[in-house]
Amino acid sequence: MKKQNPPAAIPEIRPGQSIELLKELHILTRDGKLNQDSRRKLKQVYHLAQFIEPLLEGMETLADHGAGKSYLGFILYDLYIKSRASGEVIGIETRAELVEKSRELAERLAFPRMRFLACTVEDALTSTALPPRVDVVTALHACNTATDDAIRFALGRQASHVVLVPCCQAEVAATMRAHKAESLAQTPLAELWRHPIHTRELGSHLTNVLRCLLLEAHGYSVTVTELVGWEHSMKNELIIASKTAQNGGRPRKNARERAAAILREFNIESLAPRFIY
Repeated sequence: MKKQNPPAAIPEIRPGQSIELLKELHILTRDGKLNQDSRRKLKQVYHLAQFIEPLLEGMETLADHGAGKSYLGFILYDLYIKSRASGEVIGIETRAELVEKSRELAERLAFPRMRFLACTVEDALTSTALPPRVDVVTALHACNTATDDAIRFALGRQASHVVLVPCCQAEVAATMRAHKAESLAQTPLAELWRHPIHTRELGSHLTNVLRCLLLEAHGYSVTVTELVGWEHSMKNELIIASKTAQNGGRPRKNARERAAAILREFNIESLAPRFIY
């Protein structure tokens, strides 16, 4: 019988990567094969990881907010943290059943410096199970206001870096929609969101602009880029915010004023508590 090459011989798989984890993430098939779809998925995982890797230097604690099945946390731990003497990944998720599955997987993979908390955002803000300061906060495809919750958590825990991939932003668009007639009577700019599809798209864009201004108001330097090509996902905006030696953690002087002006211009001032604090 012809002997097959072990999965580690696949060129895309890096030395030391956990084969069992890649199978669990459905990147490798159960017999250790890599098909075209999973090869594309692995490429996307590496693409995101390369943005986060420079932020992990000197890191002690990474909190993955709205972790779901904690795929991002597992990948980062496997690639960059398990070989270190220190550093931990904490997955924060409200669904207890997902937290339990993540705990079981971490134990099976022998990833001792991964732990998982089943708690709400409010609980996470004050939980003594988390250190007073978290170095890196991530939130991958956190739907609607969950991204804002992750930002609030990052600010409360004095994170040095925040990595966000927002998804399904609906709150701003809903507020714009509720005041559409009033806005159309006040300004011709309301034509930008008169049609429902434009309301949805502009609302999503405004949401992320306001998030960036909030982070800048708290002393972060912000970069916005594509996560993957548009052919793979329409939700591909990657926001990276860092407090660095270069900016000294100094707030952008007019960030709050700009955010307030945008809220007024688009008749969504009721959302000020979410984006200005």
